[in-house]
Amino acid sequence: MHPSARCLSPGFIKRSLDEFKRLSSFALKLEGLKSPTKAFPLVLFDTPDDLAKCKRMSDKDIGGFSTVNLDFHPPSPPAPSHARFHGNISTKLPVDQPHIQRTGYAAWRTLDRGFTIFGKSLWDVSTYTYLAIQFKSDGRKYFINVQTESIVPTDIHQHRLYSKTPGEWETILIRWNDFVRTNHGQVVEPQREMLTQKVRTVGIGLIDRLPGPYELCVSRMWATNSGRDDEILGNVKGAIGGLPISLSGQGLFNKPSGEPKNKKQKNENRPVEIS
Repeated sequence: MHPSARCLSPGFIKRSLDEFKRLSSFALKLEGLKSPTKAFPLVLFDTPDDLAKCKRMSDKDIGGFSTVNLDFHPPSPPAPSHARFHGNISTKLPVDQPHIQRTGYAAWRTLDRGFTIFGKSLWDVSTYTYLAIQFKSDGRKYFINVQTESIVPTDIHQHRLYSKTPGEWETILIRWNDFVRTNHGQVVEPQREMLTQKVRTVGIGLIDRLPGPYELCVSRMWATNSGRDDEILGNVKGAIGGLPISLSGQGLFNKPSGEPKNKKQKNENRPVEIS
């Protein structure tokens, strides 16, 4: 029996070694017996090479006219290193494809992480309460998209990316169980709990269908329990939203920007159809 070329590739070997180190550390530190206190990085835009781990998408894939770009920007204080997600939204329909009735969206997501000797590479964030994102928004209606190894492969869990200080760097913490299960842009019932043990990809999309330019800068996305040892959360600049009340009063991190001001804003988390 001979190993395949994919099993001998440098990427496969490196992923296998990284996964072995992670699992070994998990076992030696008995992390399964208590909630982790450090950050679990998912997306870090620290170098231009990190963009190669992401996929860009827009309605141009089906004949539309929206554009999507993802550019790397090195740190320039006070701005951290980040990826700039930008382009132009168009709701113009392709004239030669009458079956296309709706356009006007753009998005990016991480690529599937490939296989290791232990199987398919997936993120296990089941021991973390929050997804944290450091970003700078133009105030448009962006959604965070999470794909898991769901029974229905086209299911996507979504949550509105609220910006409290458009045009400025900020960080928000979102509970994993606040994400809404959708399929092709529509809310699906029943709402099953997200399979946080097997997260495939994370990303962000713009689906407000408002023609014109857009720009969202993202520095990093990570899983966290907002503990004292979260070195990423401890070093971010600007407002932090979504912190638990117990930490907000202790001043462990920057001053939080608070929860949505009214019920109407909370309801805006419900996704809209983009198909």
